[in-house]
Amino acid sequence: MNLFRTSAAVLALTTGLLALPAHAEVVQENVSGDPMYTANAPAGYRMVGDILIARPMLLAATVIGTGLFIISLPFSALGGNVGEAAQELVVVPAKETFVRCLGCAVSGYRAD
Repeated sequence: MNLFRTSAAVLALTTGLLALPAHAEVVQENVSGDPMYTANAPAGYRMVGDILIARPMLLAATVIGTGLFIISLPFSALGGNVGEAAQELVVVPAKETFVRCLGCAVSGYRAD
């Protein structure tokens, strides 16, 4: 009986959490009428997901990319593309980790 109650509780909580983003999108309104307001103001569930899932993964990608850059440095130096390797392996993940706003899908920083 205890296994049944535990399974039912887990199923109910999982279903509720999966329905939360759909419900949050319906409730959110653009009061100002400005389309940039909704683009620059992410919902709370996106912020929570960003801080709990995306940022730790991006930090790990930055650390792993830095290690790979150090390992590949002699080869990229011989090939003459140290700048490109540093940009793609270290700088891009670091910018997404530390510069992008919390919950935003696109970084506000442009390297044009």
